[in-house]
Amino acid sequence: MNKEEIGNFLLRAILGVTFFMHGLSKFKGGLSNLAGWFESLGLPGFMAYAVGTIELIGGIALVLGLGTRIFSVLFILIMAGAIIFVKFGAGFLGNGEMAGFELDLVLLVIALHLLINGSRFFSLDSMLPTAKKKLNMEIIQ
Repeated sequence: MNKEEIGNFLLRAILGVTFFMHGLSKFKGGLSNLAGWFESLGLPGFMAYAVGTIELIGGIALVLGLGTRIFSVLFILIMAGAIIFVKFGAGFLGNGEMAGFELDLVLLVIALHLLINGSRFFSLDSMLPTAKKKLNMEIIQ
């Protein structure tokens, strides 16, 4: 265990909790309402269900350290979509009517960091047989 792994764990845990909470709020607010809003933006309504589910399940998975890189890719795509289709017009800090894309960009970059570096500390992924075999091969080399 080193400082880098502890840092990766903290980023993974906070990103997971953040996405879980955002997904939970989407379900509580009604995904059908969100689907209507997506359609008003010119996006397919079913994407609201996909985004809410990915945020909820992916958030839990990140906290547990399960599929970190896979969910990081999905979170990058979600945040890129949020920036491009929703927040970019409001600017970096917002325009008084809507929040800017600063938080979305930070979440995107954290997910990108986890995609590149992974996070093995306190992760279920590191307990899987294939992950242990890979880790042993890294130690040998």
